[in-house]
Amino acid sequence: MTSYIEPLAQESTPSIIADKLRKAIGHGELKPGTQLGEADLARKLGVSRGPLREGMQRLTQEGLLVAIRNRGLFVVDMTADDVQDMYLAREAIERAAARKIMLGDHKAAGEQLLAIVHDMAAAEGDPAAVGEIDIAFHERLVELAGSPRLSRMHRTYITETRMCIHALEETYTTSEVRVGEHQRLAEAILNGDGLHADDLLVAHMDDAIARLTSR
Repeated sequence: MTSYIEPLAQESTPSIIADKLRKAIGHGELKPGTQLGEADLARKLGVSRGPLREGMQRLTQEGLLVAIRNRGLFVVDMTADDVQDMYLAREAIERAAARKIMLGDHKAAGEQLLAIVHDMAAAEGDPAAVGEIDIAFHERLVELAGSPRLSRMHRTYITETRMCIHALEETYTTSEVRVGEHQRLAEAILNGDGLHADDLLVAHMDDAIARLTSR
């Protein structure tokens, strides 16, 4: 397993530290509910406590860390209500991104997304790989909109999505329709069918909520 909590290979800055911690949270190295110890993290990252505190503050502002009075700083837990709220936000961002894509070269965008779907199909049987490719599809969808603000907001929700997948991986990976859902969405974008793409995105998010919150 790749470790994200290791000495930085370049000059440390709060943004680099925040990115390292964000990846560690998203990939399950720092699990929901984990308390973060400044001394231990500073040692593992090879940084001083000043930039570490600033990096952790950024993640607190993003909602990935929570400060509990008289106890310390913890990785946020993802409850069923949190999952629903996170997907509500993701849905708004990704629907906006799809609409923006339709105003440009939607055919090229659809072709790029279909290439990712092809990789997803090829990875069937490897749930972890399929999960990462699934996330890559949605990251690329938002990137293709060419909106730095949408991408910046989306980044936090993608980290939370990874947290959900790691916490509820068995439930999440039992679905046999993920490749088909993504293929239909990519084809709608390729064909310039914005209304259909929008409907598919809503259905896709609703399905993800159902899978991730079922016990």
